[in-house]
Amino acid sequence: MKKVLVSAVIFGMMSTGAAFAAGAGQSNTGCGLGSMLLGEAAGDSIVLQVLAVTTNGTFGNQTFGITSGTSDCKTPSKIVNNERLNEFVVANIDSLAKDIAKGQGESLDTVAELMKIPSEKRATVYAQLQANFSNIFTSERVEAADVIDNIASVINS
Repeated sequence: MKKVLVSAVIFGMMSTGAAFAAGAGQSNTGCGLGSMLLGEAAGDSIVLQVLAVTTNGTFGNQTFGITSGTSDCKTPSKIVNNERLNEFVVANIDSLAKDIAKGQGESLDTVAELMKIPSEKRATVYAQLQANFSNIFTSERVEAADVIDNIASVINS
């Protein structure tokens, strides 16, 4: 009796799921190896969509694809993906805090350069960062990644 009930539920899910998912394969399965292999075919069948998602999860390539912009993934625009910037802030977080508090300085110039802020906009950005110092350095133990995210948020606001 349990086998019949499970079979009926699975069949029902497959038939109604395919109707809802037709053409929506990429948005349902995301990006990654499974989505690339199955391509447009995943939109026609819930079974293929589940297979694509399982493949993405099994190989763990979706996370890599999102951060690197590969495997049909797009990198998020809010994330600052600049390893040199990350390394610089980690190594110079104290001097950066002092420079942001002053609204000028060598480490602040370097961060602006690494973030590709045009030179004609830097004075305005520096003043904006100085005015939002407490939003950037939220505690004495703030991490470099948070500082970078907070700088990006202040600049983009």
